[in-house]
Amino acid sequence: MRIVIAGGHGQIALRLERLLARRGDESAGIVRHPEQAGDLLAAGAEPVVCDLEKASVDDVARHLEAADAAVFAAGAGPNSGAARKETVDHAAAVLFADAAERAGVRRFLIVSSMGADREIPRDTDPVFAAYLHAKTEADTAVRARTALDWTVLRPGRLTNDPGTGRVTLADHVEYGSVTRDDVAAVLLALLDEPRTAGRTLELVNGPTPIADAVGAPA
Repeated sequence: MRIVIAGGHGQIALRLERLLARRGDESAGIVRHPEQAGDLLAAGAEPVVCDLEKASVDDVARHLEAADAAVFAAGAGPNSGAARKETVDHAAAVLFADAAERAGVRRFLIVSSMGADREIPRDTDPVFAAYLHAKTEADTAVRARTALDWTVLRPGRLTNDPGTGRVTLADHVEYGSVTRDDVAAVLLALLDEPRTAGRTLELVNGPTPIADAVGAPA
């Protein structure tokens, strides 16, 4: 299996790339900066330098040729402003979905956030509100694409604690935290479970082994 991952140098993406390499799958990570290539190679992934804020759909589609699945795990990052939430978390996600359609890649996963699709309280930090709005718009655009077998994954608060291998995964869950290790492991399991296509799933750490948690929505 060959997987192309947007945001290939992100913390979740690097974990996913290591998991894919460990079991013998191929992955390619799309990055903006050439100097990030070494980290991807160390994770067992092919680095692909492409700026999703500047590339065309055709540019990105070429990188998706012969892929079995596409994973959008890119994000503007915690130190970016509201404008980049729009250009990365929303516009780049839509571009990547368009490119997947053009390249004929049906399986499409997008890493979103709990809080998307929900009413944003008035006292929310403006940048974080822009982030949630961008995620909501990106998810809506992806879910409208009938040519994609999409799954939207919405993790709770992300931590760098060691993975537990146990989660709660459902249409709606109580807000909580989840380790990046476990998010990557859930993404891997979702790639193996096509029956989760067409689902928007929220994710936090919980009592259920990941294989069982992914199998339940399927």
